[in-house]
Amino acid sequence: MEGIIYEKDEKFVIERLLKGELDYIDCGNEVFEADLFRYIKARKYLMEISETYPTPRKKEEVPLWLFNSSRISMCLHGVNSFDQYGFVIRCGGMMAALGPKVGTKAVHPETGNTTLHCPGFNNKNDYDRETPCDQDYLRKLARDTLAERLFAWNNQDVARVFKKHKVFDRNGIFIGDGSYLFVPDNEAYEHSVVMLFDKHNHPVDPKEVPPGKMADYQWRRCYKMVSLLHTNPEGDFFIVAAVKVLPGNAHECPVLYDLVEEFTGAVGDGVIKRLILDRGFIDGEKIGWCKLEHGIDVLIPVKRSMDLYQDALELLGQVDKDFEPWQVPELHVPPPSAPKPERIEKREASRQKTLEKKKQKEPPPLPKDTVIAREVVKISELRSWQGCPVPVNLALCTDTYADGHFDLWMLLDTDPTKTSSDSRNDYHLRVQIEERHRQFKGFSDLTNFTSRAFSLIANQVVFLLLTYNFIQIFLRSQSKKKALSNKPIPNIRRQLLPSIPYVIVYCQQRVAFLNPLHFTQIILNLEGEAKKKAQAKVNKLRIEFMESLRYPRPP
Repeated sequence: MEGIIYEKDEKFVIERLLKGELDYIDCGNEVFEADLFRYIKARKYLMEISETYPTPRKKEEVPLWLFNSSRISMCLHGVNSFDQYGFVIRCGGMMAALGPKVGTKAVHPETGNTTLHCPGFNNKNDYDRETPCDQDYLRKLARDTLAERLFAWNNQDVARVFKKHKVFDRNGIFIGDGSYLFVPDNEAYEHSVVMLFDKHNHPVDPKEVPPGKMADYQWRRCYKMVSLLHTNPEGDFFIVAAVKVLPGNAHECPVLYDLVEEFTGAVGDGVIKRLILDRGFIDGEKIGWCKLEHGIDVLIPVKRSMDLYQDALELLGQVDKDFEPWQVPELHVPPPSAPKPERIEKREASRQKTLEKKKQKEPPPLPKDTVIAREVVKISELRSWQGCPVPVNLALCTDTYADGHFDLWMLLDTDPTKTSSDSRNDYHLRVQIEERHRQFKGFSDLTNFTSRAFSLIANQVVFLLLTYNFIQIFLRSQSKKKALSNKPIPNIRRQLLPSIPYVIVYCQQRVAFLNPLHFTQIILNLEGEAKKKAQAKVNKLRIEFMESLRYPRPP
């Protein structure tokens, strides 16, 4: 069975309704989930990613677009357990978007509860189907899909779809990073490892812990997630372009460059133009490979232990170069959705003046760790790094603190056209990645795994990030909702779930969402043959609503 796509055409449906013609009527609320599914269906995202899903099944009885829709819906609701699929379907907006061909409402004859009646996709059911597919089908298909094939599908096939729909920004800024995913200390978690971490969740070698200080550290079981994120110069959206989950003790450096190769092999050169990395990904040969093979300019901090760092200090003392002041770039702040009342604006302005006067009377001392000045200077065309086949440029950065001490650190940049301020501005984008990881892991239940099978862990990570990508794409397409693109998924739900009820009217693969009063007015004004047609159809639908479930599952 192929997906049924209903075109939103209120004018057409109302014209038919005035003649008493309709196919189906339903009630619903204009929830964010329904809007999202209509968007990704209408633009064929759903069908296109489903065509290449790496199914392990030789025979496809249930269409893969339904599997992908169901997994996305579960992620939208923050549900990780498959046995809650029925709850998600009944209270969510997926069914409103998919239409009556997939499921309609009916009354359970024994309990009197309103439930769903779904025709299903085969004739193997002993009971009437109350969900579009069985939760066991979702769980087994997710479990049987090999993790490596699933990651390849996300990093290549889905990436091609995104490129086709021009999701990637023309500036081509990508950020690579590694992050730990912590799980309960249960050795049944496949491919997980136990490692020692400090209070900041940084891994520590047990041999380097000072005697008597082991109590300050903690052994934790974990995985490692290596990701390639895409953003724009303003940093107002993030798309997870590629991802892979590994044992926690695996080194992220070679994996990140493998992701770059995998992604560029799928979408071609020119999509990634700027790759911003942390110092853990320093590899001269791979940095040169990015530049020479794919035209990718890499921006990465230099380790103090590197000879390149010492060479730059010597050069700085030999040449006359002046540091230039650098200011932290302002983060993108979307305009407010509605202006504040004038009296509130005046009250806030008065409050700010009062606060400023208090600060001038008794200026508080600055904390020692407060940066009071930032400066940069550039050293170009360094060729002393023998491990890197391309010349590099260094942006030397200084931070002066309130207690007088200063910190000197360096950024390596393979783009000769960038100034030192440009390089430091671009690297500042990387700061925001930490907030994104906090959202993925804390607010989106990325690590709340309900299974210890690695294939299901991989499935949860991939579909949660895929759902996050679709939310970003959808919100960016809606001018009034762009401000939500930087919010965590629960905040997005809170902003978009409250809504007004409507009546859904389907007619000849067209659909209209009518205000209940508008719909009532149309029906009350029907006369003659149109009234008879509408009465006959509504009566038939009423009977189906009451008698659709011939063999309901026992309560």
